[in-house]
Amino acid sequence: MIQLANAGKRFGHKLLFENVDWLITPQDRIGLVGANGTGKSTVMKILAGLETLDYGSITIAKGISAGYLPQDGLTLAGQTVFAECMSVFDELRAMEQEMEGLTRSMAELSHESPEYSQVADRYHRLEHEFQTRDGYAIEAKVGTVLTGLGFRKEDWTRLTDEFSGGWQMRLALAKLLLQQPNLLLLDEPTNHLDLEARNWLEEYLDAYPYAFVLISHDRYFLDVTVKKTVEIWNKQVFFYTGNYDKYLAEKTQRREQLEAAYRIQRERIEQLEAFISRFRYQATKAKQVQSRIKELEKMERIEIPLEEKTIHFSFPQPKPSGRIVAEFKNVAKSYGPKEVFRNVNFMIERGDRVALVGVNGAGKSTLIKLLAGIEPLSAGEYKPGHNVDTDYFAQDQYKELNQDARILDDISDLSARSTQTELRSLLGCFLFQADDVFKRIGVLSGGERGRYALLRLLLHPANFLLLDEPTNHLDMRAKDVLLEALAAYSGTVVLVSHDRYFIDKLSTRVFEVGDGRVEVYPGNYEDYLWRKQGRSAHVPTLADVPGRESSRKEPSMAASGHAARPTESGNGNQGPSPSVADESKGKRLNPIKRKQMEDRLKELEEEIARSESAMAQCETALLTFVSAQETQKKTQELGALRADVADLMTEWEQVSQALEPADSADAK
Repeated sequence: MIQLANAGKRFGHKLLFENVDWLITPQDRIGLVGANGTGKSTVMKILAGLETLDYGSITIAKGISAGYLPQDGLTLAGQTVFAECMSVFDELRAMEQEMEGLTRSMAELSHESPEYSQVADRYHRLEHEFQTRDGYAIEAKVGTVLTGLGFRKEDWTRLTDEFSGGWQMRLALAKLLLQQPNLLLLDEPTNHLDLEARNWLEEYLDAYPYAFVLISHDRYFLDVTVKKTVEIWNKQVFFYTGNYDKYLAEKTQRREQLEAAYRIQRERIEQLEAFISRFRYQATKAKQVQSRIKELEKMERIEIPLEEKTIHFSFPQPKPSGRIVAEFKNVAKSYGPKEVFRNVNFMIERGDRVALVGVNGAGKSTLIKLLAGIEPLSAGEYKPGHNVDTDYFAQDQYKELNQDARILDDISDLSARSTQTELRSLLGCFLFQADDVFKRIGVLSGGERGRYALLRLLLHPANFLLLDEPTNHLDMRAKDVLLEALAAYSGTVVLVSHDRYFIDKLSTRVFEVGDGRVEVYPGNYEDYLWRKQGRSAHVPTLADVPGRESSRKEPSMAASGHAARPTESGNGNQGPSPSVADESKGKRLNPIKRKQMEDRLKELEEEIARSESAMAQCETALLTFVSAQETQKKTQELGALRADVADLMTEWEQVSQALEPADSADAK
């Protein structure tokens, strides 16, 4: 589709990359990664035809269309949301209008006339193309995409001018997805999406019929969407097969191999140089010396690129609070006639790390403001715990900063005991590097001010942190630093984040906000999803276990209202797996083999019962908070038990299916 040959690009005096050879083929799913400032967005613009190369060439196959979504800056106006999306299909709608005109003409013309034949022929050709391009389903497509990206039906008739920048970018993404270009180029598409919209986009991209290249700082999103990873690093481009996790593993392996090759080469160089130094002036060794000199000259030296420094940041631990940090009793909150919460009851205990989840507008930010005491309750009681010191980080926290102060001066005043080197290293981790530290806060962009406000909060935290979207505008490196700091934090955290990896690694409880209620789930985000799917609705399979994939999908048992258990007569399957069925079809089992399989079946049933009993005990234990460490331990134990049960169930089904044909043969 697109080929870069010996490509290079400069940004002013700075070389971004050079000598790049890259071929993008149809159906490619590519994640473009690299530190901020390495040129990822520039590469996307080059692929989209918005930027040119300074060196090398780019070849684009005939008929290729590229659709590019920038990080921000797009504004749509003058039409309703639905009409704006329908404009993508202007050509099809014009075709439909022409077909309607042709239909009227055919009704007026004589069937015997040559004009009728011409009109009918034109109509049939148009209708065939219209059907081929799925023209009758365009309104349904628009509705599906708008709903998936979080637009409510009542929003469809609103003017696009009424929406904020984040929703404008959602709308631009919707139009791009509806266009379905041959090459989809998405620069940080998840920046303005909540978790539900991200999940929908993951599924959409999984079924996308053409190639796409995307940039994202959401590690989970990359893991589930891409199959190739392209890294811009050290002014070069490196290619990896697999998702982000595999890229990290392969990058480590490649570096280890490079370091090993470097050591071997250094040993050889030292041997050659020692020989040359020793025998340089001996006439009898002149030939051997010259041979080794030539070998040194021809040797292509291996270089170990400098790694980015890993920064580990830990902030001072706060004074401990009482065991109960916050308690809601029958809390309600309304804004005029709009009810946000009603009869909400929950308790937050010391050491909890609570993730608030729910669709945009469900009330997550409102709940955090209630906990921070910024918003008053409409009804009910909020009881802060003993010795609780609360600190709140808002999405627009930067508005509270001194706009005239320089970054380095401001942070030095805040943390007088830290050295300039320590503070500059920390600022660099949050993407403030070189002369950026001397900028005045007032000239920073919204994202930069948000990052700096978060950094200030982490220097002297309270024992009850309320964080509303702390991961916005952070790259993976900064997110890792924040995650590490919060994981080591001894206080209590309530946070809203749209980064699944972040909240899954950090949270010990999940509060689902929606429909005026707050539902409490123990464990991390994966545990929350597992419970939402309904463990009692179907037989556990490998597909239900986080990080595990089943070789085949299980039929849902939700319709019957119960799951098929190993001790029941039905196995709940639509038939044996092909491998087992093919081996056992039409065969009688050896009596000894059959006895072994029956014994194994009983063992499996006993093991499944024991594991499920242990799972129930773990879940009961998670309902009572002891400590953050104990909660994490029990959560990991529960995940391992689920994996064991899934494996046991799979083996139980295979053994049962292998025995069934033998039973049928015995009956005959």
